[in-house]
Amino acid sequence: MSKYVHGYTGKENKRLFDQAVTLTDLFHEGTRYKKGSKVLEAGCGVGAQTKILAKNSPGAHFTSIDISGDSLKKARKTIKSLKIKNVRFEQADILSLPFKNNSFDHIFVCFVLEHLKRPQIALKNLKGVLKKGGTITVIEGDHGTSLFSPYSDAAMKTILCLIEYQRRLGGDSLIGRKLYPVLKKSGFKKINVIPRPVYADSSLPDMVEGFTKKTYIAMVKGVREASIKSKMISKKQWEKGIKDLKKTSGKNGVFYYTFFKAAAIK
Repeated sequence: MSKYVHGYTGKENKRLFDQAVTLTDLFHEGTRYKKGSKVLEAGCGVGAQTKILAKNSPGAHFTSIDISGDSLKKARKTIKSLKIKNVRFEQADILSLPFKNNSFDHIFVCFVLEHLKRPQIALKNLKGVLKKGGTITVIEGDHGTSLFSPYSDAAMKTILCLIEYQRRLGGDSLIGRKLYPVLKKSGFKKINVIPRPVYADSSLPDMVEGFTKKTYIAMVKGVREASIKSKMISKKQWEKGIKDLKKTSGKNGVFYYTFFKAAAIK
């Protein structure tokens, strides 16, 4: 697995929860698991998606894994505070799963493949622990789909810094558009990929606040130091770019982004 591009900070934890709350319907519409189902959440992080999954399917049994022990501590704390009882956490590497083959009825993967050097290998591993006829749900973003107004070359350059920095770490922030071929090459069948666009303007203040400001701009700002240090951009250029990017959340601003949600069967 490549280094987590956004870092394990308090600000990043908050961003993940803000994103999950703002985009709950977008990500989880149609994702419900039957009573008694065994579900593997691969790459649960701090539990931002875990709490939504568990609440939406109270009769299912979730095993939520992550490679980061610190993230799991935060996830356990969150789930415990909400008195959710149908989740079990375990520290594990998606590239070396500690489960027997055919252990799970369903698998849920959200914002994980973008951080992996070998996403296809990870999907093949997950396919192995999935029962025949079981389903996998994968959600990823695609930073190359970022569209905004007022347009600014400087703002776009800060976004390109995020894309390039993640590439240098071994990840792929354009993975969303590749979900169908990656799942197909990994041996999954009946693959269905649905674009899940996000649109925000001043008539949608909750979306502007929750997505444009607290999710997207916060995510780009997270690579400031790395971008400047690696000389992808100068400090002056960065400050201009972020200032312009913030204008997209203003009175006359517009922001558009596309996530991709894929479902497939073993």
